[in-house]
Amino acid sequence: MRTFFTATLVFLASSCAFAADATAPVRQVMDITVKNWSGEQEEWKYIFDEDMLNSLFSKRFVETYHQAAKKPAYDTENNEPGDPFGYDVVTSSQDGCPIQELAIAPAQPKDGSVNDVKVSFKLWSCMDENDMKNMVNEVHFDVIEENGKPVIDDIHRVGDDGTDSLVVEMDGIIKGE
Repeated sequence: MRTFFTATLVFLASSCAFAADATAPVRQVMDITVKNWSGEQEEWKYIFDEDMLNSLFSKRFVETYHQAAKKPAYDTENNEPGDPFGYDVVTSSQDGCPIQELAIAPAQPKDGSVNDVKVSFKLWSCMDENDMKNMVNEVHFDVIEENGKPVIDDIHRVGDDGTDSLVVEMDGIIKGE
């Protein structure tokens, strides 16, 4: 009985630790996103540079991204290929205001192995129109555990037409859709 109790405590502690850490990679992505949209950032920092990809994202996500990146949406000023999207995938936009009212909240795990981390923020607070100014963006990050650490496995933007998947979008880019 004592062994069962100890094993149960260890399992619960490890489960709680992962749940608590599930926001860590999302917070890093959002810190960069907030700085990018602050107007103070001299150079846009890309959340999909190799260091970020390999430390914050799952192997599946990284592999899919690399395949999609073979079909860039644009060329850069130095004639290097750009990313496969051509817009900020977190804010779903090319324009915006400094991010306001950022909230990051982990939700219950979807199926025991995927944590849904909900992010909400206002991107259009500098606009004159009240509807735009008060609009709240919502993004969900699927966070899984790989090699003992939490990593982002997908990004879902919530819009008028429901929720999308960045992995599905990258699959479409790979297929030429």
